Amino acid sequence: MLGGFRRPPWWAILLTAVAAVLFVRLGVWQLHRAAFKDDLLRRYAAAAVASPQGFAAVAAHPPPDAYPRVQLQGRYLADRIYLLDNPKHDDRGGVEVYVPLRVPGADRLLLADLGFLPGNGTDQTPQLPPLPEDMQDLHGLYLPPPGQGFAMGGNALARQAHWPKKTIYLDLQQVAADLGAALYPRVVSLDADPASIYVRVHALDFGDMPPARHRAYAFQWFSFAIAVVVILLVLNRRRGSRKSRPMDSR
Repeated sequence: MLGGFRRPPWWAILLTAVAAVLFVRLGVWQLHRAAFKDDLLRRYAAAAVASPQGFAAVAAHPPPDAYPRVQLQGRYLADRIYLLDNPKHDDRGGVEVYVPLRVPGADRLLLADLGFLPGNGTDQTPQLPPLPEDMQDLHGLYLPPPGQGFAMGGNALARQAHWPKKTIYLDLQQVAADLGAALYPRVVSLDADPASIYVRVHALDFGDMPPARHRAYAFQWFSFAIAVVVILLVLNRRRGSRKSRPMDSR
């Protein structure tokens, strides 16, 4: 090689090129994930302040890339409450409360997310306020159910005989089987209400992988790509021969 470097073995060049390309592709993929989640956050924020539309227009076939804000009427099945155990709001443990809603003229039930109730520092379920029995005028975001992650432990709902039933993940198929009724494909996350004790915050939760974390991983992968090239160059740098010192003549 020209300059202060010698030509490395072909296999070293090949391995370095493969590793560098792989790391760059992983970095680009992380940037794409960050951009995708940024777009989700923008669309979610826009939906939260949009004017509500009629529920019937999106009920059975919601748009796959949008979160419609809807208005509807319905009656709570107040004796069929489900508790999603220990979600996090401002680092407080507690339960997210879901209740089936009977929509007039519909052939299936709609699961309504009433909001979050903070824990009381014990394993006991927080005190649930009574639900109204008359027809309710409601509005909120029509959202996919919360992510399941690893659905460990099987169907906890089938093992419980009384409501409210508690689960660590929410599976609409399991809830439908438990209720013996069909459900709409999404849940309605109700808008904030100053008169309600439930904490209702329309915000996407990406867990431990928000967009900023993806960008940090992208920087890490790009750094690895640069590092393998630098290592190849360092290992094949020419070392200048040492000049021998003249011997003293005595």
